[in-house]
Amino acid sequence: MRRRIFLSATLLTLPRAATCVRAVPAQVVVLELFTSQGCSSCPPAEAFLGELVRQPGIIGLAWHVDYWNSLGWTDPYARHAWTDRQKAYAEHLGSEVFTPALVVNGSAMLVGSDRDAVRRAIGEATQPPLAATLRRTATGSEAEIDAPTGSLTGLLVTYDSEVATQVGAGENQGRRLVEYRVVRDVVRLAGLAPRLTLPPIPENRGAVLLVQDTAWHVVGAAELAPAQGA
Repeated sequence: MRRRIFLSATLLTLPRAATCVRAVPAQVVVLELFTSQGCSSCPPAEAFLGELVRQPGIIGLAWHVDYWNSLGWTDPYARHAWTDRQKAYAEHLGSEVFTPALVVNGSAMLVGSDRDAVRRAIGEATQPPLAATLRRTATGSEAEIDAPTGSLTGLLVTYDSEVATQVGAGENQGRRLVEYRVVRDVVRLAGLAPRLTLPPIPENRGAVLLVQDTAWHVVGAAELAPAQGA
């Protein structure tokens, strides 16, 4: 398997939003896949993420990084801020920056296509301590977080549930890639409170609320699916 290594690390500033109600089960595991359409090793990891998010309690996000863009194909979903997010995780977790990389609950980074390792990490994941909900309202959206205290960061992330791209160059030239939970926008929440009024979420997008501590561990999460029929 070929992996693109990127060694520098910087902290990130991120954030933005999502869509329709999905109840959060007792156990929540947040999977963040760092991927690129220019990486030939990434499609199996993206397909696996698509399988995993069908399971109750699994919240998945695919962050398309931009450090493959100079190698023949420009990923239309890649952003430098998503690369910065991966670098920040690598710094906190003592990891290299590579694709496909999967971060589990902000606490471990592993190869996203290694099915056995990923399933094991999901089974061993610690439940985020803060209960959270995310829902639409008549004027936008709102969230509830169970007693947020201390130095916490909140992000509202919006995603496309599924996208298909015909790749015209690079390592995946000629392939039609189908990808899941593709991050499109992020909003950093200015402050956290038990109840938050949030911006409207496009009906055709899903959304995830992420609450993280100073070590980037996920301490609370909630998801909204795209509006029914969108």
